[in-house]
Amino acid sequence: MMLFTTDWLTSLFTDFRGAAKSSIEINEITTDSRKKTNQSLFIPLVGENFNGHDFMKDALEQGAAAALWHKKKDLPGFLPADFPVFFVEDTLSALQELASAYREKVNPTVIAVTGSNGKTTTKDIIASVVGSSFKTHHTKGNLNNHIGVPLTILSMSSDTQALVVEMGMNHFGEIEALTKIAQPDYAVITNIGESHIEYLGSREGIAKAKLEITKGMTKNGYLIIDGDEILLKQVHQCDHVLTCGFDDQNDLAIKEVNISHESTKFKLSDNEVYTIPLLGSHHALNAAFAVTIAGLLGIEKNKVKQALTQLKLTSMRFELINGINGSAVINDAYNASPTSMKASINAVRHLEGFRQKVLVLGDVFELGKNSKSLHQSVADSIDESVAAVFTLGRDAREISSAVKRSHPTIDCRHFTAKETLMAALAEYTLEGTLILFKASRGMQFESLVNQVVDPTY
Repeated sequence: MMLFTTDWLTSLFTDFRGAAKSSIEINEITTDSRKKTNQSLFIPLVGENFNGHDFMKDALEQGAAAALWHKKKDLPGFLPADFPVFFVEDTLSALQELASAYREKVNPTVIAVTGSNGKTTTKDIIASVVGSSFKTHHTKGNLNNHIGVPLTILSMSSDTQALVVEMGMNHFGEIEALTKIAQPDYAVITNIGESHIEYLGSREGIAKAKLEITKGMTKNGYLIIDGDEILLKQVHQCDHVLTCGFDDQNDLAIKEVNISHESTKFKLSDNEVYTIPLLGSHHALNAAFAVTIAGLLGIEKNKVKQALTQLKLTSMRFELINGINGSAVINDAYNASPTSMKASINAVRHLEGFRQKVLVLGDVFELGKNSKSLHQSVADSIDESVAAVFTLGRDAREISSAVKRSHPTIDCRHFTAKETLMAALAEYTLEGTLILFKASRGMQFESLVNQVVDPTY
């Protein structure tokens, strides 16, 4: 499906050559010259170790119909004279400018999601719920940065009615830049954890950075937040702010939560009962954000309930799967912060029907000088309903050491190599055992999960 024509691009980028005015159809945007495309606009980005301009020939062979081009970079001689080229000062800035213009051209209802933890899951839940009533496009995976957000916007079809976009950040100013591109009608802050505290200094700093999401919101837009988070209290009394959480004072309060092997059932203060195929009370909160959005958009309750039962989520996020020898495995290896690790452990503790439970926990990155104390804090969520705590990495040692001090009956061991950890774990991979794997993405815990799920891996 056509996104726009080169003629439309001439109104944005006025320095051009070739047959740009001939209304050549552009069906997709690409920054990857290796990818086969159909009538694409190639945008050559420049990084520390690469320059996309060097791969124009590949992009042309793969289906590029036009390109943006840095005005100080010489054009290659192989380009046909009529090939549309738009000259810009900076291709990344031009990508962002194009995304902003295309968002205005399509004019969907835009829902932006940020937060220290749970933003990808919440984005997926909202997309499912909103998609029950509107033609909806959403961020794939976690393409949530200064490149991913514009590419998400530019990958929606021209008849999109709702856009759900995830926004991530490491530093101040990044969310502000993204929200000004996307111009959300609704924005969700899932929570304030410790992710990227190394760069933002404190949880107060993280809260300030997340609240940047309001700077690009449309005039009558709504901000939906975790109402239980003390660091967001200052916006509770602002106009167009709605709160979700477990406290009764929230606009949408979570009343009851029941966790089974396959789902979480919960009741909200709208007196409706909802079920999601996710495990943990924190997912009831993530779903409450989606229920709030649905209410603002006028989506019928029965459609909301049905959409929640049919969720399709990005993988490696608290997946309960069969392990070897009749064991059960929770694959939560996609990423971690101390807050999300505690939430996962809490969910495991409340899962019934298992003979014993084992936690395999790895390092959480980007915690800076607070790393050791924040790892220690994870131990507060562990009690004697857990049989064993195995840790791997550098600062993860603080978790098993702290648990050993407070709960000497728990089998607590720290490992420096995956091989020795897996050898020790073998004695627990038995029928009736539930094993949680949780660590930062860089620890690559999926390699451990694969060994427990498939012994031939």
